[in-house]
Amino acid sequence: MAGGTPVTGTWPELPVADWSPTRDTLQLWTQIVGKVRLALAPPENQWWQVPLYVSASGLTTSLMPYRGDGLEIEFDLVAHELIGRTTRGGRACFPLAPMSVATFYERFRQLLAALDVDVPILARPVELPVAIPFAQDELHHHYDAAAVHRFWLSLVDAHRVFSRFRGEFRGKCSPVHFFWGAFDLAVTRFSGRGAPRHPGGVPNCPDRVMHEAYDQELASCGYWPGGADEGAFYAYAYPEPAGYRTYPIRPSDAFFDEGLGEFLLPYRSVRTAADPDALLLEFLRSAFTAAAELAAWPAPA
Repeated sequence: MAGGTPVTGTWPELPVADWSPTRDTLQLWTQIVGKVRLALAPPENQWWQVPLYVSASGLTTSLMPYRGDGLEIEFDLVAHELIGRTTRGGRACFPLAPMSVATFYERFRQLLAALDVDVPILARPVELPVAIPFAQDELHHHYDAAAVHRFWLSLVDAHRVFSRFRGEFRGKCSPVHFFWGAFDLAVTRFSGRGAPRHPGGVPNCPDRVMHEAYDQELASCGYWPGGADEGAFYAYAYPEPAGYRTYPIRPSDAFFDEGLGEFLLPYRSVRTAADPDALLLEFLRSAFTAAAELAAWPAPA
């Protein structure tokens, strides 16, 4: 709210069926770029060094250290370019357009070479059931620029609300960041207590990754372009406290998905609300209250 006026944002229509081939291709492209951030950024708790961030024109790695200098790579989803910049003044780019993952991977390697950057990465996907090596993937090749732009606008809207929600908590909380493994925007609060060892089992992802990500009690929420006809907002707790699944979640369009083990709020419900930001905030606050009250979280210092 600003001066009593609802902040409506853009909240574009984004039917999953209309752009899922592009979404799947873009996810693999972001994994290729994200693995450079994984290789260069200093380790942080819960893998906070690996995500991308919503920027004024797309998704960025932010500044990464490289041999005493710095490197940033950005998906410009307005001009539809992949741009690499260094603190030495280097700049290289190529257009984002329909192309296979294999072609994108080769052009990205050429971009890094033009910047005099050499970063070895694990050149295959993670957290996906099928992991075709990037250099061999001719299956994924779609790029609908208009749909990608709408997706970025939806990320801008979600980022605004998540940032406000994040600022309401005085305890340990993650940044609002975009995980390229699962292709979702997320923010996570922590109780300050440890958690039981995560069982792992995520496809094409070492169990140690989940062990580090979930070594503390948490309540997480996010936005994923799946789970409903226009994507969904989600919330979950780890470890899940007794009674969590039957908690009277708000708003009325939200529900617990037994298959995913998460509360979901359809993106369409938010997009079509009279005050989308307020409706999403209600969901985020309600889901966090469920986790914190049922697990008796200590008050932040």
